[in-house]
Amino acid sequence: MKILLLQLKRIGDLIMTTPAIEALRKNFPEARITLVVSRECAELLPAISSADRTLVANRNLSDVAVFLTVAREKFDYCVDFTQSDRSALLAFLSRAQKRVAAHRVKDNSGNRARVYNEFTKLRLKEMHTLDYNLALLEPLGICNASRVLQLEVPRPAREKAEQLLETAKIDSPFIIFHPGSARTEKFWETRRWADVIGHVRSNWRINCVLTGGGSGLEQKHICEIKAKLRQPVDSLSPEGSPGRVTHPSRSTPRLRRASIVDLSRKTDLLTLTALIAQARLLVTVDSAAMHLAAAKQTPQVVLFGPTNPFHWRPRESPALILQGESTKPMAEFFPKQARVAMKEISTEAVINAMDLLLSAPAA
Repeated sequence: MKILLLQLKRIGDLIMTTPAIEALRKNFPEARITLVVSRECAELLPAISSADRTLVANRNLSDVAVFLTVAREKFDYCVDFTQSDRSALLAFLSRAQKRVAAHRVKDNSGNRARVYNEFTKLRLKEMHTLDYNLALLEPLGICNASRVLQLEVPRPAREKAEQLLETAKIDSPFIIFHPGSARTEKFWETRRWADVIGHVRSNWRINCVLTGGGSGLEQKHICEIKAKLRQPVDSLSPEGSPGRVTHPSRSTPRLRRASIVDLSRKTDLLTLTALIAQARLLVTVDSAAMHLAAAKQTPQVVLFGPTNPFHWRPRESPALILQGESTKPMAEFFPKQARVAMKEISTEAVINAMDLLLSAPAA
């Protein structure tokens, strides 16, 4: 049996598809599963072991090879988690006996009805993304599958993370602060980031690690946060050695002084996942880091703004969700809500949530 899975969205979407991939592997152990993803997700593919083959769509002329590869094979099942024009074309070329997509009334009278022949009566706007992905397997006879996210970090990534911590003189425990996002509207105020990092260092004496992507906007955001910190931030030189060495080695049982280290631009997705897996806590905005932490069961405080946590929040791992003016984490979630500005989240709310997860009873 040959199964084609189409997930051409972003990193978080792919991570939330991993329970569906694992369910297919469990129910069809002898099947050959081909997974097609977007170029943004390519770095994460070594951590997804349930797929036998992966193809990367780059949204350029090189995708002709992907389309030809799909067209040359005769698939039995095709599940489209994306439902874009590009994924619809791939589904059509798959010639699969069952081509599954979500039911869309406005599309089913036209071309989409000719591409897919199995529809689920789903409305993504009314579901958590993970539930939506699993529900797409129902036409294949798979129900009540596990919702646990599946990422297996390869050994080289774990070793690279360990080396970064060793070089930076970071001893456990440590907290990761990941303030960046691909969307600037998700940025929280830099002064507030500096205040919560300072609170952790002063009151909990736990090492603080800054992580983030390499985009110009993210780096500018991180640099502004570092400029507002009272303690200078250690950063690694291009060769990997610390810019300042003021801390004891990792063999020291307990640090007398918590350090702040900038590891942004030093990690790929897999190395970041390995770091998050070792962290005592992650504090982040709604971003790929949130989904990585959820997959590794790392406790986290997540700041939501313009996106609705009803669809994206971690549910299978320890997480406190903050949004709006309330100083307490959210307890109820609704499929429809107005957009909320990040600036409405107070410093007090983040500090309270961190203190709760760092407290002995919570631990």
